[in-house]
Amino acid sequence: MVARLVIAAPSSGAGKTTVATGLMAAFAGRGLAVSPHKVGPDYIDPGYHALATGRPGRNLDAFMCGTELVAPLFARGAHGCDLAVVEGVMGLYDGAADRGELASTAQVAKLLRAPVVLVVDASSQSRSVAALVHGFASWDPEVRIGGVILNKVATDRHEHLLREALGESGVPVMGVLRRAPAVSTPSRHLGLVPVAERHADAVDAVRAQAEQVREGCDLEALLALARSAPPLRAEAWSAGAALLGAGAGAVSGAGAVSGAGAVSGAGAVSGAGAEVPGPGAGRGAAGRGERPVVAVAGGAAFTFSYAEHAELLTAAGAEVVAFDPLRDEKLPEGTRGLVIGGGFPEVYAPELSANESLRDAVSALARSGAPVAAECAGLLYLARSLDGRPMCGVLDADARMSQRLTLGYRDAVAVSDSPLAAAGTRLRGHEFHRTVIEPGAGATPAWGLRQPERRVEGFVRGGVHASYLHTHWAALPEVPLRFVEHCRR
Repeated sequence: MVARLVIAAPSSGAGKTTVATGLMAAFAGRGLAVSPHKVGPDYIDPGYHALATGRPGRNLDAFMCGTELVAPLFARGAHGCDLAVVEGVMGLYDGAADRGELASTAQVAKLLRAPVVLVVDASSQSRSVAALVHGFASWDPEVRIGGVILNKVATDRHEHLLREALGESGVPVMGVLRRAPAVSTPSRHLGLVPVAERHADAVDAVRAQAEQVREGCDLEALLALARSAPPLRAEAWSAGAALLGAGAGAVSGAGAVSGAGAVSGAGAVSGAGAEVPGPGAGRGAAGRGERPVVAVAGGAAFTFSYAEHAELLTAAGAEVVAFDPLRDEKLPEGTRGLVIGGGFPEVYAPELSANESLRDAVSALARSGAPVAAECAGLLYLARSLDGRPMCGVLDADARMSQRLTLGYRDAVAVSDSPLAAAGTRLRGHEFHRTVIEPGAGATPAWGLRQPERRVEGFVRGGVHASYLHTHWAALPEVPLRFVEHCRR
């Protein structure tokens, strides 16, 4: 039994992150062990969740990981906790395009048998709020909306009108929040600014969010709702068990996927809450022979990661060591493999370019044939240039910022053999960027994508696998086995 709540909204922009993070921090401040979760592929919100709770934020993505892994991944994070708070994505019933409810907050709430609290932006309505809440509560009888939190309420009079309208809806009001600039979090071209880039200000914002929630929400009622969730039968996911199930398929080339987990410092909690072991960590369940050092890029420029990636690499027998391309002038001692995940290299292009000694070290490692897994930000860093500034030059391609947002889930197939995937491997991933790279694919592309249009994408060259596609390694744990085996070779 884990008390649990899903924080959802009718649409994006209603205040889910503010409310969810505030609730996490408020309950943690009362001495509860709070497990933070985020529906969908988002990397940034879990960083704020980790700041609020002191625990790794974990994503629950039914598209990339499959519906069968949602409850086990949830149970992994919630083990030993008093309460789990799950922040939704987009509107409650919005999911993967043209896939029905797949990957929606509603689907995840049903998979977790969790009550939903609907956060409503009430800034431009009064009595109509009752019709809106009634519609969302009655749309899917399997989704239990147990309460409403009214956000951006203007005055006492406005609050009275809203409460009066909702009085006969059957959905209780569990909180009323006024407009409060102190709780806002700055955004830019891909959403919120990550915690790693504004840590002191982020701490202040989370503290303000917790105070706002304490003052405006009925925490006892919300906790009682969370505790009303029925038992959830799910065996907690573990990296060791996942790798044992994967067996030797990664070594022989069966079903591997790409990906990269970025971290913010050795032994630290990353932007998405991945705890990265430092040197000397114990051998993983799948480890044999030497423990090759896998260097994982972090720092302010590379904040995108899933907690499970570092856990899987460690369980596969690697020694995971973090480094910061903005600060470190060389790769960690003994590096045999390199993972460069997502983030914002376009924001830090001058600083990354100025660190010539590290760029040379990355280029030399790639030329040696060592496995290099790069996705999105990592792809840009390996390019010849980014916005006209020299990068690592591993790829014969140039990247630049664009006005166009590329966003969405992708069905993909590996076009070429690599240290990550055997040709023909099928997987699901996610794209999210406002940059372009030219050419978009090398002579040996990484992936063939099926939607929104058919195209090849990415680069495979020697041991390098570089692509825009974000993936979640828990979906196919063969990848760390395959990657670490290539590092040993």
